[in-house]
Amino acid sequence: MRLKDKVALITGAANGIGLAAVIRFAEEGAKLVIADYDVTAGVEQEQILSQQGYDVKFIQVDVANKESVDSLVKQTLEHYAKIDILINNAGITKDAMLTKMTQEDFTRVLEINLNGVFNCTQAVVPHLIEQGHGKIINTSSVSGVYGNVGQTNYAATKAAVIGMTKTWAKEFGRKGINVNAVAPGFTKTAMVEKMPEKVIDQMKSIISMQRLGEPSDIANAYLFLASDESNYVQGHVLHVDGGIMM
Repeated sequence: MRLKDKVALITGAANGIGLAAVIRFAEEGAKLVIADYDVTAGVEQEQILSQQGYDVKFIQVDVANKESVDSLVKQTLEHYAKIDILINNAGITKDAMLTKMTQEDFTRVLEINLNGVFNCTQAVVPHLIEQGHGKIINTSSVSGVYGNVGQTNYAATKAAVIGMTKTWAKEFGRKGINVNAVAPGFTKTAMVEKMPEKVIDQMKSIISMQRLGEPSDIANAYLFLASDESNYVQGHVLHVDGGIMM
């Protein structure tokens, strides 16, 4: 097993890509913290996966709130005694054209998608430094690389995540910590599947593989970066987008 007895803390893990990562990591022997704001979904997934024999624990967190994040890390260490892997997967969208985007929506996306990554990493990294190893994986997006109409706030946060990833890779590489990012393309999540079929078809038309990604496609990328197979990969942004805008 590629992650046997490793402890992975994954934010935004009660559904979508985060949940796919929890399941994939559990299959590879990891112990998982399902960190999410959604208590109902989190508790449900903890029960389902525990019944399947996996070692998982749900902890509610608001990644935008430093005290909540500090509590998450404290509870994780109390339960598992260590953290080996942090995946900053939590994120939201509040899309609108620039001329119609409210200050509230702009700020809220920054609080979750950018401040949340900062808060979680700042809380976890001292423990990784102390043990002399660890993996940090940040979730960016093709929107952060190429930009996207109607996503001023989202694209800004995902571009910033790339900048933080490269900065932290330089800061913590000498401490034995790998810091990398994944930039998913359009992926079959509840958020995307609510879009009109016409829009989804348009998305597919600009993707080389002519299909949307599956959450498992992104989870497999997380797995590679979390495993020992990527021990010499540092400061990299792994595009998992089916060849969009090639």
